Amino acid sequence: MKIEIKGAWLSNVFLFKGMLTPKIITFVYWLALATSLIAGIAAMGERSMGVWVGIGIMVAGPITARIWCELLIVLFKVEEHLRELPDALRDRDA
Repeated sequence: MKIEIKGAWLSNVFLFKGMLTPKIITFVYWLALATSLIAGIAAMGERSMGVWVGIGIMVAGPITARIWCELLIVLFKVEEHLRELPDALRDRDA
């Protein structure tokens, strides 16, 4: 049974030929980046936390978010390359 959906992007998403999650991970990274910057500024304004804690949050937050998102994207890149492997082997044998 062949289902045709207009638009390559929608077709890839609904038929699980492409991954939607890496796009979501990119959005989550930018959201985490903004959140850590806002949290760092807010921490600087608090007398109990201090400026150094705010700077620490603004430095460590984006680095931690970047590492976490990169690890998730690596998983999806592995999956993408595994999907391409049978085609490459078929082309090599032909």
